[in-house]
Amino acid sequence: MNNLEILGFDNWFEDKVDFSKTNDFKIARVICVNKNSLVVSNGVKDIYAELTGKFLFNSEDSLDLPAVGDWVYAQLFDDDELAIVHDILPRQSLLKRKASGKKVEYQLIAANIDTAIIMQSLDSNLPGRQAGFNLRRLERYLVMINEGKITPAIFLSKSDLISADEIEKKKTDICKILPDVNIIAFSNNSQSDIEHIKTFFVPFKTYCLLGSSGVGKTTLLNNLIHQELYKTQPIREKDGRGKHTTTRRELIVLENGALIIDNPGMRELGVISNESGLGDTFNEIDELADQCKYKDCTHTVEAGCAVMGAVERGEISEERYNNYIKIYKESLYNEMSYVEKRQKDKKFGKFFHSTMKDVKKLKGR
Repeated sequence: MNNLEILGFDNWFEDKVDFSKTNDFKIARVICVNKNSLVVSNGVKDIYAELTGKFLFNSEDSLDLPAVGDWVYAQLFDDDELAIVHDILPRQSLLKRKASGKKVEYQLIAANIDTAIIMQSLDSNLPGRQAGFNLRRLERYLVMINEGKITPAIFLSKSDLISADEIEKKKTDICKILPDVNIIAFSNNSQSDIEHIKTFFVPFKTYCLLGSSGVGKTTLLNNLIHQELYKTQPIREKDGRGKHTTTRRELIVLENGALIIDNPGMRELGVISNESGLGDTFNEIDELADQCKYKDCTHTVEAGCAVMGAVERGEISEERYNNYIKIYKESLYNEMSYVEKRQKDKKFGKFFHSTMKDVKKLKGR
């Protein structure tokens, strides 16, 4: 096994390599993304990296920039102490969301993930609490994961705080909206639970941990690597919210060779144009939509709407239906805003290039 295979490089990526570039550049994997720099690995050592000015100039969108988990073409300097990233290999999968706040653009979470793990805690739900068990929030995560064509899994932490019957009830509720999904309920205080979780991870496969602050992601990682490398923060008693323990995305290699990408806790889970993600997450609604009287049915006011009929008959819960409509409307709004922003950016880009040409002409006189 070569050094890249240790980092998850398999036949799929090998088939996508542009060998004309490998004469000058080495292939490496992005293992950490900071604000203005990266850390990449060639399977032997971690290397501080920067993007070329040309790369940055030609990037029209945040989607064009490297994410943790990406494979890149890098030029190495100073005995492999510095890397300059020139390009990204094709991605097998990409996990993304709407950037937090009022910005209508994509934020990259991670690339080339095999399994995305949604983590929620089983302790009591306080008003406004995001870390606790919440099916509607789970559906939001699933929209993002399904859009990226990534296999989902569910980890339910703090299982020592509720009864076995309550745990089974929550598992049943999850299976109603996501049959056959792998669900593991565990306690970070139980060594046997941690040992069981270790068996879930397959060597050389890439996993991504998702969840709100306070669900126990950092504690789980510390337990998996047998070290206190990552700080933990207490959650606030008044609303159960946790502080962001992880402040950057980075890839961690477990003892058995599995790779985990840790992420900061997410308070906002905005979506942009996730039609396939919505369809896969709310598949029963997607299938019923074909039976609606009107092809452009919004499933809100139209007569002859098969989806609304199923809700009235109790075949689809009102909570699930309302969440679908909420995410659908949000996605449409964000998509329109995103397209409008891209059009403005392109107009500005054309204006900028035209102006620079005129400046060069003036200088040449």
